[in-house]
Amino acid sequence: MTAYSVLVPFLPRRTEQILPLAALVNWTNAERLWQGQALMMEPHQGFVSAAGAGFRVPTGFGVTLMPLRHPYEAALQARSVAMATGRSVVAGYGPGARPFQASVMGSPYRSPLTAAREYLTAVRGLLDGDVVDQDGTYFTVRAQLPPCAAPRVDVGLGVLRPGMARLAGEVADVAISWLTPAAYIRDVLAPAIREGADRAGRSAPRITAMVPVALARPGSPPEELALASNAAHLQAPHYIDMLRRAGVRVDGGSPEDAARALVEGNAFVSGDADRVTALLREYEEAGVDEIVLNTTGVHKTHGQNEAVSDLRTILAAVTR
Repeated sequence: MTAYSVLVPFLPRRTEQILPLAALVNWTNAERLWQGQALMMEPHQGFVSAAGAGFRVPTGFGVTLMPLRHPYEAALQARSVAMATGRSVVAGYGPGARPFQASVMGSPYRSPLTAAREYLTAVRGLLDGDVVDQDGTYFTVRAQLPPCAAPRVDVGLGVLRPGMARLAGEVADVAISWLTPAAYIRDVLAPAIREGADRAGRSAPRITAMVPVALARPGSPPEELALASNAAHLQAPHYIDMLRRAGVRVDGGSPEDAARALVEGNAFVSGDADRVTALLREYEEAGVDEIVLNTTGVHKTHGQNEAVSDLRTILAAVTR
């Protein structure tokens, strides 16, 4: 059965801003509270703070960027969140865009696939309590985390295209997609994930899809919400390429045209509750194990109360 989870739809500046979302997960059928990489308040600290306020919920990082921390630090931080919350964690990682890699490291990864393979292999080994002895092209680790009882930490990999999806099949516990239409997951990513898993002789990892979503409301065109939610993604070459492969052309026109293409291609899920539920069911049928509801566009245009209201309505509709 597909689980439904919630994404923090903004960049917190104070820890108490996270609490309404943590409470929503705590008091509904939502599976997990997720946050993407944030460069204001670091997500690990935010989730630990929410736990200290009494909301000890399962958490997910989808995804944090590899150039920001060594694999040992990544494993330590993820396990620390699991210990502080007393709940499971999905620690998702990704190499990030090439300009970001260059800005942090001086030059981008020549092979993001090799870098991701080394990173996830080291983090998984450390979390398993292994003595990791890895002398990689990008990441050298000769260490072991001190043994300690902690809830499970699954290691995820952000996937947009077949190469990274195959790698997730080989080394990840969870494959995490963002802005990927259901049909693209079904026809492209899921087969690539299974191919990688078969090649490695292991079971395929779970698939988690971050889905931007908004309920219809008067005077708020869906393309306006889609642009508010995904303006940065619509300028990133790796997202443009993924969407092109999915049949959603977001290049060559205005930002408004690109946002309209997201809506028409169902990469941005919108409509009344019945239509949104039907479109989300397509992700279930595509083999997605966890759907993370992303109401960033609603939050940016209408505020947190409206974003939480949409989440409550959608969760009630899809989990009844």
